[in-house]
Amino acid sequence: MRKLLFLAGILLTGFSSQAQIEEIRRITETLCSPEFHGRGYVNKGDSIAADYLVSEFKALGCEPFKGDYLQHFAIDQVNTFPGKMSVLRNGVQLDPGIHYVVHPSSPGYQGKLDPAVLTGEQMFDQDAVTEALGGILEGTSGKNALALRLFDLSADSLKELRGITEVLSDFVPVIELVDEKFTWSVGRSQLKNLCLQVNEGGYEGGALVFTVDIEAELQKEYQSQNVMAYIPAQKKCKETIVFTAHYDHLGRMGTEAYFPGGNDNASGTAMLLTMAKYFQENPSEYNILFIAFAGEEAGLLGSKYFVENTPIKLKKIRFLLNLDIMGSGEEGITAVNATLFEEEYNLLNEINTELGLLAKVKRRGPTQNSDHYWFTEQGVPSFFIYTMGTNKNYHDIHDTYENLTFSEYEDITKLLVKFVDRLD
Repeated sequence: MRKLLFLAGILLTGFSSQAQIEEIRRITETLCSPEFHGRGYVNKGDSIAADYLVSEFKALGCEPFKGDYLQHFAIDQVNTFPGKMSVLRNGVQLDPGIHYVVHPSSPGYQGKLDPAVLTGEQMFDQDAVTEALGGILEGTSGKNALALRLFDLSADSLKELRGITEVLSDFVPVIELVDEKFTWSVGRSQLKNLCLQVNEGGYEGGALVFTVDIEAELQKEYQSQNVMAYIPAQKKCKETIVFTAHYDHLGRMGTEAYFPGGNDNASGTAMLLTMAKYFQENPSEYNILFIAFAGEEAGLLGSKYFVENTPIKLKKIRFLLNLDIMGSGEEGITAVNATLFEEEYNLLNEINTELGLLAKVKRRGPTQNSDHYWFTEQGVPSFFIYTMGTNKNYHDIHDTYENLTFSEYEDITKLLVKFVDRLD
């Protein structure tokens, strides 16, 4: 009987309605649109997203926190690619994000590159590397760059060579020839010379000439902001539940290519608004604070700033739930910090088992890979929750709204609501 009543209570939350799923899709699709520029640092994409989130929180009736919806902070420097982005290989135009990516910390470059090609075996031969590099620097080889053939190496060999591109780029432009999925990121500095990663595309030797026209800009003291919204408890309470998600992503690589960041993390940001809608309509015994962080992709900068300049007493946070990569879930979810907060993990798992919601609530130890980290370091009990499923797109141009299934979105929100409801 208890289980049936519990299930009935869940269904009353409204999370099962088609209208709710349509709202989630609307928010996610909007955040992934070209007008938001990948929510990065070209065309102030992050600020456009922040303004949108403020309008959504206001529409839901959420209050500003400590008098403001925004917490401003500066990123000391961030590398961007706001303009020209053109690469031709042997006269054939390549598509950014599909055929190549520029290193996130690369400077710009304009001109032709005729590289000396090093095989995997040669890269482990110091004499071969020295000879190729010397021939370029001394002008005796007729080459003006290095191409590293990485597609014939094992995973262990690639690990050993990690960082070699950055080292060699101190001397000459470097092009990595690869046969794996591109994974991009945000650069916080600039290397001395251009670095590219190019899909080998069947290259087996012979002529290899690149014509490059890439613009890069190292922005200093870039102004960004966290977004905060607040719902007070139904009765006066000293403790607060905090829901967090980073809303920023990688932004643009030139004027044509951008990284939508559907799963990472438009989906988690949409879930933040989903939770706000629920608790606005169903006030909790706890105060509820929602924080959408900027600067996560640049090194957890928004959450670091929040913790170091916090408008809330961290000791008054009963629990923090950080939501990232919420667009699938066919294989369940992972709870980071589960080994640190055993009691709360057991509660989460118990609720999931009682209701038969998700395939699995996987247990994982502490990590430093999302915005929960700085809170955990200050003793705030927290989980970083992410989905496991069929969507493997990550930090690439294929992480789009269209590739999200949202298959377990309802069940995850139900699980989180009941988790908050049953916390002591």
